[in-house]
Amino acid sequence: MKRSWIVAAIVAVLSLAVVNTAHAQMGMDIFKRPSITKAFHPVVGKGAAYLSTNKSGGTHDMEIGIVGKESADGKEGFWMEFVSSTNNNKAVAGKVLITTGDFEFHRMIFQPPGQQAMEMPMNMMGAARKEKMEERLGEWHSVGTESVTVPAGTFSCEHWRNDKTRGEVWISDKVTPFGMVKEVSSNGESEVLVKLLDSFPDRITGPVKQFDMQQMMQEMQQRRQQPQQ
Repeated sequence: MKRSWIVAAIVAVLSLAVVNTAHAQMGMDIFKRPSITKAFHPVVGKGAAYLSTNKSGGTHDMEIGIVGKESADGKEGFWMEFVSSTNNNKAVAGKVLITTGDFEFHRMIFQPPGQQAMEMPMNMMGAARKEKMEERLGEWHSVGTESVTVPAGTFSCEHWRNDKTRGEVWISDKVTPFGMVKEVSSNGESEVLVKLLDSFPDRITGPVKQFDMQQMMQEMQQRRQQPQQ
């Protein structure tokens, strides 16, 4: 199931790093994202909560926020973290160190439910995939300013549209970190801002190990072979 472009930058990297497993768990679209740099408004400790609704009427909660500040390659960077849940309502979290201005990714950490946090190698996002993402981002264009009312309140938003996919997004600079207030997909799915969060804690817990692709594949195979309860 596809959801908002709100964490497109994270998922563009993590979906490659976990061989589509994280993408399936989080249900996010890596390409539905207009003007990443323009919409990025990082403030440490602040974030936003969203409610996603799929075409069948099912709902899903997600939070995203800024949990720290750290320099990278001599540039100002922020740790952006998202927290979502699997079909079993177990929390899955991921965060990326992003520098402002150029919106470059420098480090990324992912923690599956009940497992140790892992730092992913940055070379897992290939040049070809990055080029394709940029191409699809270019499909979006602004269609003006509108007032939008969601559970979190009423916001003056810039309205973006993708004529190819017929997706629509409304963004506001009053929302940290990505500005997203409302998103509607052509397949009937939507996402709305439920609450602005003034205290967003870091949910990545315990020591962080380096990602091991072979070990992950072995663990996935073992889980498939376990008898169903």
